[in-house]
Amino acid sequence: MAKYGFTLLCEVHGPNELLDQAAKAEAAGFDFLVISDHYHPWLPEHDHSPFAWSVLGAVAAQTDHIQLATMVTCPFMRYHPAVIAQAAATIGVMSGGRFTLGLGAGERLNEHIVGGGWPSIIERHKMLVESAEAIRELWSGELTTYRGDYVTVEQARVYDVPAECPDMYVAVSGPDSIGAALEIGEGICAVTPEAWLVEQFVEGGGDAHRTWSQVALSWDRDRNHGLDLARERFRFGLPGWRVMAELPDPKAFDAATQLVTPDDMAHQVPAGSDPQTMIDGITKHTDAGFNHVAVLQIGDDLDGFLEAWQSEIRPKLA
Repeated sequence: MAKYGFTLLCEVHGPNELLDQAAKAEAAGFDFLVISDHYHPWLPEHDHSPFAWSVLGAVAAQTDHIQLATMVTCPFMRYHPAVIAQAAATIGVMSGGRFTLGLGAGERLNEHIVGGGWPSIIERHKMLVESAEAIRELWSGELTTYRGDYVTVEQARVYDVPAECPDMYVAVSGPDSIGAALEIGEGICAVTPEAWLVEQFVEGGGDAHRTWSQVALSWDRDRNHGLDLARERFRFGLPGWRVMAELPDPKAFDAATQLVTPDDMAHQVPAGSDPQTMIDGITKHTDAGFNHVAVLQIGDDLDGFLEAWQSEIRPKLA
């Protein structure tokens, strides 16, 4: 049976509001919460970008049973993998083992800020694999030295580790990123309902139950308003990852998406309040084989969406 999560939309909501949303999502019966780990938001219309790890700590302390995950963290450049190993272990302890570490190869939008340039995607996949290996070794709780081609950890120890190491997954969009996930033996996540991603992962030896995805919804009692909000807040995703990974700041994303219309968004984001429209958008991901599906509510009426989720949407999902 599939599991369904709620996305904390950091670009639109501040940290205190996200904590309130996390509590409401747990009360509404969601299985897990995911949060992005960005330094910058995507678009000029976005007003927020809080530090994900601070929010996660507070969410871990105020929730009881809902699972938590990053979707996703780039563990190199802006961070060092030793820092992510410590941060993730701490959230694992604070949450009582409810945390999963989602990793990705990053976007220039967030990682260029430290002045280290922007490596090729081939290099970033190698850096991702080495980072994951180093993190796993540090989670042993033992004194660790790791030396790769890109990542070095010198005599480091993470003292507070959960009883069981957190699970991991890797953001994928093609064969190379799937290969990276298989190389380190972890799960995958995607934002498009493409069955071949799951199929290639499973054919390579991956676990079909460790497959995650995210679907954006713009639940609003007025469908046209919902599409307007989708265009305003979520048009950054239309160019695809080959473009999204390369643009440096919100102004660049704005320029790249100026011609996107609300009608364009209608093909990408289910909008309005019709339960079947929402269900159809979600089941595209489960039909593609994803076992964990996070829903991202773009619209402003969270309470209306959560009420619809509990009464009309979730009961009809497998």
